[in-house]
Order: sequence, then C-alpha cells, then structure tokens
Amino acid sequence: MKKQDTVVVFGGSFNPPINSHFGIAQQVLNEYEQVEKIIFIPVNKKYEKDGLLENEHRYNMLKLITDKNENFTVSNIDMNGSRSLYTIETLEEIQKQYKEKQIWFLIGSDNLKELHTWKRAEELVSKYKVLVMERNKDNIEEIIVKNELLNCYKENIIKLNEEIRSNYSSTYVRSQIKKQKSVRYLMPEEVYEYIKINNLYIE
Repeated sequence: MKKQDTVVVFGGSFNPPINSHFGIAQQVLNEYEQVEKIIFIPVNKKYEKDGLLENEHRYNMLKLITDKNENFTVSNIDMNGSRSLYTIETLEEIQKQYKEKQIWFLIGSDNLKELHTWKRAEELVSKYKVLVMERNKDNIEEIIVKNELLNCYKENIIKLNEEIRSNYSSTYVRSQIKKQKSVRYLMPEEVYEYIKINNLYIE
C-alpha cells in the first residue's frame, strides 16, 4: 500500500452539497491510495454567483456529512475573510496546515480550460498537482496541448481515471426544490432534512 501523503482540496459553492459531490470525493479516495483526506472548501458568500446561500448553511450541510467520514473534512477558510480567496491563496493556507503533505487541487475540465487566466496561474500549476475530471466530452490531453502554460507543467496535471458517474448538479436540485418536487434521493438524508427544516431554496 502506498504511503498516504496527499490531501485533495475540493472547492465549490456546494449550494447545496449533493450525492455527486461526495461520490466524486469517494471516487478519488478509491482511485488514489496516497490520498489521505478530501477537504471540502465552500466559497465565500461574497463570491459573485447568483442565488448563493449564506455561508453558515452551506458549511453546516457539508459538516453534517464530513463529520461522519474520517477521510472527509470541511474548511471555512474561504468564508472567514472580507472577500473570496484566490485559489492559489487557498492552497497556500491549506499547505500551511498540512506542512508535510502534498496538496492536490480537484477541478473539472471546464475550469482547466480557464486556469491559465487565474491569479498567479503559473505558480499554482508549478507548486501543486491539479486533479482533473473530464466533463461534457472534453479531452484533457487536447486542452493541455493547446495551452502553453498547461503544456509546460503537464506533469502536474492528473486526469481522474474514471468518468464521473453522475451528471446532475446543485443547480438542478435547486430548481426541483423551487418547483416543490422531491429531491430526497439526490442528496444525503441529513442534508435533505436540513434544507426542509430551514426552508431553504424556496422563493
């Protein structure tokens, strides 16, 4: 068995967290024996995204699940400041907390296409591994070849071996809640009950 020396940062809005988020995290743990922990990092409410629920609710919903899994944890690192952190800043803060660990950053191929435009992009791809999930028939190898920066650091870009098994999204779940449809089996029961008790996503 490989030494578990890697921590994977999984950032997102988690608005709300659904089964596919936790399924992806478990898939990473299953495929990469060196991965010790998945850190879910919900974005700050100040992040410019329509309909983003308050920090407290999104953090609480994640914590309901991560507290029950020794390989999952949730961090409010991005929620504490007056602005949403740049990805490189988040990774640097996580590295300070896990000094002896390798830090990988989990993204979709849609984000990989834009990564070269991110703040301190070269520093990000040179210092950290980027674990990429292929989406919407994207070809990661083609994305890398077509981009000078990504091509320079292609050894730091890792393609998730298996395709993502579920494509439904938090956006879909929110739309169903607004239509007063059941979303019970699209998310963990604890999250479902939390949303129901707090009357979330109902306009």
